[in-house]
Amino acid sequence: MATANGRGKRQRGEIEELPSGSLRVKVYAGVDPITKKRHYLTETIPPGATARKEAEKARTRFLAQVDERRNPRTRATVDQLLDRWLEVLDVEASTRQGYVKKLNKHVRPLLGKLPVGRLDAETLESFYAVLRKCRDHCGGARKAIEHRKVGPHDCTEKCRPHECKPLAPASIRQIHWILSGALNRAVRWRWIGVNPADQAEKPGMPQPNPHPPTAPEAARLVTQAWKDPDWGAFVWVAMTTGARRSELCALRWSAVDLDAAVLTLRSALYVDDAGKLREKDTKTHQQRRVALDAETVEVLRDQLARCEERASVLGLSLAADAYVFSPDPDGGTPLVPDTATQRFGRMAARLDLTTNLHALRHYSATELIAAGVDVRTVAGRLGHGGGGATTLRVYSAWLSESDQRAAVKLAGRMPPRPVVG
Repeated sequence: MATANGRGKRQRGEIEELPSGSLRVKVYAGVDPITKKRHYLTETIPPGATARKEAEKARTRFLAQVDERRNPRTRATVDQLLDRWLEVLDVEASTRQGYVKKLNKHVRPLLGKLPVGRLDAETLESFYAVLRKCRDHCGGARKAIEHRKVGPHDCTEKCRPHECKPLAPASIRQIHWILSGALNRAVRWRWIGVNPADQAEKPGMPQPNPHPPTAPEAARLVTQAWKDPDWGAFVWVAMTTGARRSELCALRWSAVDLDAAVLTLRSALYVDDAGKLREKDTKTHQQRRVALDAETVEVLRDQLARCEERASVLGLSLAADAYVFSPDPDGGTPLVPDTATQRFGRMAARLDLTTNLHALRHYSATELIAAGVDVRTVAGRLGHGGGGATTLRVYSAWLSESDQRAAVKLAGRMPPRPVVG
């Protein structure tokens, strides 16, 4: 179309013929916020009778995307997006560590080099399928060998053929939401027009399936633990309070009121990026008071007496804020959560039991439910958020059993039915 002064109006975008006969469509899309260079949307159309027509369609599509600000503004890769996102992400250190581990283990190796503008729902769903098939992303290399030692070595029975094991559904779902958060930020920054994670089919919600030890198994565990009184006290308190391991390891004597038979869980332990043990808020960022039964009070009184005696023998005094469970005579350093988990695992293996330290939390919950304690109270002791919604979801099977027992008890208190006829 000619303008009033007779000169032709400049056409936006260009279609260039390549030596191969293909047509390259190129439309300016602004300055790349990462490289600070001019950014173009490009597409190559193979030669053919309709090549020119297809190239015009591509140019029109690119121009519409630019005008509506739906185009990716950068050639940045998924790795670059994740790096930038982690710089501005405001979460607790322990939460960040969990994100980084999952991203480094699963996302970066498979998606990291892909331009973020090319990430789509199909790619994400294929990525989730790979994780469901093998958490080591073997790609079907079933003959691979898993070596237990790095570098040249003589293989032993520990170097075994690789067996594909799927990544847990809960972990895949967590990875989806981590990616979704990063991609939401990319949309806000106008790196991309839409969030492909919103369009992808989300990994299903895994069905909770807790496996608490049975009452006889719990008795065997406690009996075995009491061979070391300090360890026995730890296992006992874990079983009766249902506290998380990080909360128990962070428990100080100043938070234990033996006269009132209550302890207050204010903080939890985690290991920072430098490998140092740190304290943080509890998982729900709220402190909670847990009532103690008379036997647990006596267990803690005995534990306090042992701690004071050890400190006294060395001419030390036990500080009011000393840790309840500590490897040091003065209680100055806490028991490391991973150490507690590993010790419990070895103990369970010696007893030929398939269980773990976290299962004691399930044991506490299920025993309370079986005893008829209401869900809100159980949720409060465990530190579950949502007013008991989490407790209902995780322990629905036990709640159902408790409900059936309640129905039987109610039926037993009903008056006899009148005889009809």
